[in-house]
Amino acid sequence: MRKESATSASPWTKEELHQQLLRYAGDLQQSIGRERDAQRQLARIVEQLESYSVDLRKAVAAERERARQLEESYLDTILRLGRASSFRDDETQAHAARLGMYARVLADASGLGPRDCRIIEIVAPMHDIGKIGIPDAILHKPGPLTSDEWKVMRRHPAIGASLLRGSHSDLLEAARLVALTHHEAWDGSGYPQGLRGDEIPIVGRIVKLVDVYDALRSPRPYKKPIPHEDTCRILREGDGRTLPCHFDPRLLQLLAELHESLAEIYEHNQDE
Repeated sequence: MRKESATSASPWTKEELHQQLLRYAGDLQQSIGRERDAQRQLARIVEQLESYSVDLRKAVAAERERARQLEESYLDTILRLGRASSFRDDETQAHAARLGMYARVLADASGLGPRDCRIIEIVAPMHDIGKIGIPDAILHKPGPLTSDEWKVMRRHPAIGASLLRGSHSDLLEAARLVALTHHEAWDGSGYPQGLRGDEIPIVGRIVKLVDVYDALRSPRPYKKPIPHEDTCRILREGDGRTLPCHFDPRLLQLLAELHESLAEIYEHNQDE
């Protein structure tokens, strides 16, 4: 049998092979071109992303600055309202400052975070802002209030809350809660809503306790100041008007543990 030669077995002629190589070269050139286009497009995308990143950083910085300025504006509002309320009441600027310091000590001991502790220190002096809406004849009456006068006086938490309602600021919302709930009692005997236990926001529970502590310690036209030790005993045991069941028992225990800090705050922050 006759064997076929190697050349006769090849599927391509020289011309066909040449044409096929040209097609491969063209396809490769097109592929390289597409790859270069893709690289250029990717480079443009990277450049755009870098530009967007710069713009985003600028926008974030501008938003932070706007938030800082807004927070300062809210703080200024709170301080001005606090000063306005102090002009109407017999409580002093020193009392307001002490209240914030006491509240921060208790808030920190109760486990609130640094920001929340700072907020309660700022807003605690706002607790009686609603007294702006109480008539002078009642607010400054030298003797005991009548039953009807007490009804009017007990409106001041709701008045204060209404003044501060509707803000998106954490500061003003905390101030609203303090104004509304600082006369609520743990046993449900407080006002204006008769809230009980944990129904009372923690800021209201803290401010109620430190407000009573400072009120007992401070001189008033109708009473002499009560020494620190006697004040702590009244808070623990009661005196008929102030009762331990009015306060969050956990906060009352923390106050007992931290009483020296409160005494120091009182002694170092007196009226001029």
